[in-house]
Amino acid sequence: MKLKWIVRLSITLNILIITTFIILGLKYWGFYHGSRLRPFRTDGLTSSFQWPEGKKMALSFTFDDAYYSQIDSGVPLFDKYGIKATFYVSVWRLAQRQEAWKRAISQGHEIGNHTYNHPCSGNYDFISGNALEDYTIPRIEFELYAANEYIKEMLGIYPVSFAYPCGDTFTGKGINAQSYVPLISVMFESGRLYEAGMANPVICDMAQLPAEKLDGRSLNEIKGLIETAKSKGSWLILVGHEISQGENETSSLSTIEAICN
Repeated sequence: MKLKWIVRLSITLNILIITTFIILGLKYWGFYHGSRLRPFRTDGLTSSFQWPEGKKMALSFTFDDAYYSQIDSGVPLFDKYGIKATFYVSVWRLAQRQEAWKRAISQGHEIGNHTYNHPCSGNYDFISGNALEDYTIPRIEFELYAANEYIKEMLGIYPVSFAYPCGDTFTGKGINAQSYVPLISVMFESGRLYEAGMANPVICDMAQLPAEKLDGRSLNEIKGLIETAKSKGSWLILVGHEISQGENETSSLSTIEAICN
């Protein structure tokens, strides 16, 4: 009887010791890891950040899909004012303007990756055979590498920036849905979203940079965005597609020039 009592007491003490270590361990993990996972942002940092040379904001011009109007009309306009833009190219349009895109690179413009087949959510009517709901992380990774290699072959450079087609950042659906933002953060220096607002330079995730639509907006609308960015010290990234003289749902050449001037 005495031996059984000692064994039971020993087991009870061991359980108490193990339970104590588990509780302390969970508290330590929550304190240490919880603090590390909070956004790196303080009021002091926000108020002390300053854009260089006394600037109040940053403005970036970006364009998707390598429309011919971008290279035929947009690049010459930006060159006129010494402004550099970023072009996230659809690879199937590169061959027809290959030499022109090479000249754009030599003038300091940036070429970014926009995947190989432009996959978006299948909820868009124009998506057929390349719905992200049917993708996996390995499949999107293969497309990203394929686009990089094609751009290298055609233009001689490897892109360091990326724009999510349609601003969608997922693959799969339901319990199989996964974000491919972590993949972009490894493969590229930046990943740009679509119609998602402005970037706070202190807290922004370089793999998920918010951006504002340029297509179909008037000069006054864009000026309003610029004034808001100035008041907040934000990074305003504008996203365009086709460039024209004012057709609906395109980026107006006159509006772009007015901003550059």
